[in-house]
Amino acid sequence: MENKFQKKRTFKNLFIAGIAEQRFDIEISNGRFSSIAESTEPHTQHDHPNEDLWISPGLIDLHTHLAWTDFDQADQLKRDKREIEVLQAQAFEATFQAGFTTVRDAGGLLPDTARRINQHLRQPLSVYACGDMLGVKNAKGPEHLERLVSEIINTGAKWIKILATGGLGSPTEKVLEPIFTQEEFFTIVRSAHARNTKVMVHTWGGPTLDWAIDAGADSVEHGIYLTEEQASRLAQSGISFIPTATIYRIVADASDVLSLGKEIRERAARAAEAHPNAIRYAKEAGVRIALGTDFSTPVLHGRNLEEIDTLIDCGLTRKGAWQSATESAAEILGYGDKLGRIEEGFTADAVIFNTDPYKSQNAKALHQSIVSVIKGGAESDLSSC
Repeated sequence: MENKFQKKRTFKNLFIAGIAEQRFDIEISNGRFSSIAESTEPHTQHDHPNEDLWISPGLIDLHTHLAWTDFDQADQLKRDKREIEVLQAQAFEATFQAGFTTVRDAGGLLPDTARRINQHLRQPLSVYACGDMLGVKNAKGPEHLERLVSEIINTGAKWIKILATGGLGSPTEKVLEPIFTQEEFFTIVRSAHARNTKVMVHTWGGPTLDWAIDAGADSVEHGIYLTEEQASRLAQSGISFIPTATIYRIVADASDVLSLGKEIRERAARAAEAHPNAIRYAKEAGVRIALGTDFSTPVLHGRNLEEIDTLIDCGLTRKGAWQSATESAAEILGYGDKLGRIEEGFTADAVIFNTDPYKSQNAKALHQSIVSVIKGGAESDLSSC
């Protein structure tokens, strides 16, 4: 992929996704949108003279795992270090080509690794990493956890990730059981916030979702068995919800692209059946919902747009689903004043489509309509990849 940074670039007669029947002239200078004005000249587009084009903010995936090359960590440990890095770089590239210019890695990717892939392997994807996740092996008391939080933050991690319950690897009857004591959980959140670091909580529901609210965590991940009452409390607390709904449908599919076996597929199917209720409760309560995929292997990276389809299927409007991957996600990251919108002064991360993305039939068609991805003013022509 060739990236050509241009200090100044003008696009003429573009539609902005979500704004009907108006064309705009958009100027980018030094990596930011410097001018956005309604077009007054006849429809001409220098690079694509006979084609209507739409521009959208660069999309944001708030829950992915770019470091994982295999579902089973034991399989990843069998790989050569160089092979792992190549696969990780390919995950960056596939995600970027799908129109995602920014992600929050939800565990496994160290900040140094992300920087190396960005700089030395020339992958422009912006990554906010949480480093190592805190899970069952770390449940050794508050003092131990307080030290671990400091160590993780010292690596440059922007978030702390708590694995508060099990997931697909846990029996259904145990998946809501807390991994930490309540005191340990609160210690993690308090310690992170004392270091000005946000906290994301992997929880399928139950007591730990209540703890996340009571402790003032910043985002809840998955939330498959979120109740109506908990959704109301999330909204009142201003805590965000990242459902990651598509992954459970993929795992439950009989084709079993991840080769996880019948028992895992059955657990995923139960999760996929329950998830729409949780998303509906969150939407009705006014919880801020953001897009996250929980994708973690080479066969999944690049399919990120499918989460938009799933969120719509679970009750979000197309506009709401699109906002979940742009404005809402940027706000959760803490950059709502500079990222996630086509607006003067905002970072020039964007995707250009040759069809209206708000009217796209599905994720596959949407992906195929991407003409280029712009990262901070540098445009990548995907046809050359």
